[in-house]
Amino acid sequence: MTTSETLQADALQGGFDETIAREQRVEPRDWMPDGYRKSLIRQIAQHAHSEIIGMQPEGNWLTRAPSLRRKAILMAKVQDEAGHGLYLYSAAETLGADRADLTVKLIEGKQKYSSIFNYPTLTYADVGTIGWLVDGAAICNQVPLCRSSFGPYARAMIRVCKEESFHQRQGYELLATMMRGTDEQRAMVQESVNRWWWPALMMFGPPDDESPNTEQSMKWGIKRHTNDELRQRFVDMSIPQAEALGVTFPDPDLEWNDERQSHDFGEPDWSEFMQVIKGNGASNVERIANRRAAHFGGAWVREAAMAFAARNAS
Repeated sequence: MTTSETLQADALQGGFDETIAREQRVEPRDWMPDGYRKSLIRQIAQHAHSEIIGMQPEGNWLTRAPSLRRKAILMAKVQDEAGHGLYLYSAAETLGADRADLTVKLIEGKQKYSSIFNYPTLTYADVGTIGWLVDGAAICNQVPLCRSSFGPYARAMIRVCKEESFHQRQGYELLATMMRGTDEQRAMVQESVNRWWWPALMMFGPPDDESPNTEQSMKWGIKRHTNDELRQRFVDMSIPQAEALGVTFPDPDLEWNDERQSHDFGEPDWSEFMQVIKGNGASNVERIANRRAAHFGGAWVREAAMAFAARNAS
């Protein structure tokens, strides 16, 4: 590299660093380090994949919801998740990523999605528990992303978070209704909460000292809080809600710590988390198989749309 090229590279890096230091937004046409771009593509793609795969666990109950009202609510929520995925794929495209390529990487196992969606929905109460706990954890994780340093990602998250907040309230309302029902319904809710509590805690990722990307992502302003900070916030938020609902969490170590003014809680089974991440969860194979079938089964729709667009452009 010549002296002139070195000076130019230093100036570009300096401008980027100043933008981050001033808490300003990096936009697609701005210069950015390759590591920043790659980290964003990895995170946004994983987020988009999670929204699309996340349609499956609850979509499983669309035909079996107990009333027309519940069917309509669930269908609207699943449709929202599809929209979230599209917003996020669009944000990734502003970084130079190709949406089709990202989908291929997902179905070939080269990119990940949230571990939470590799657990089966065994009862209708799971629809409410996912809304309350899973979307509640997503809100804790995603609201700070509205202040992400990358403009398209941050702006997409504003609408996503508003809709996720509505989903969380819908889930809580469903569980509250079931808790006012029969003994069997109340038992179904508690059993569902027991199954989803620990996977929900794992949604924030591994402990900070085992998370390879957190430190750099925070330096770049992509993330605003560590995994453990977000996990603690979620626990503290969920406990009073559980008390109002009338359910308990399956953690004997859960108690208030007056000194920290927060709740102490037990350690999730991180060996289980790693097995799910590696593809050995209860529903990993099913989720990817369904996504692959939908992708290839819908190829004719994409081809027809592209042909129509090309004809109109000519």
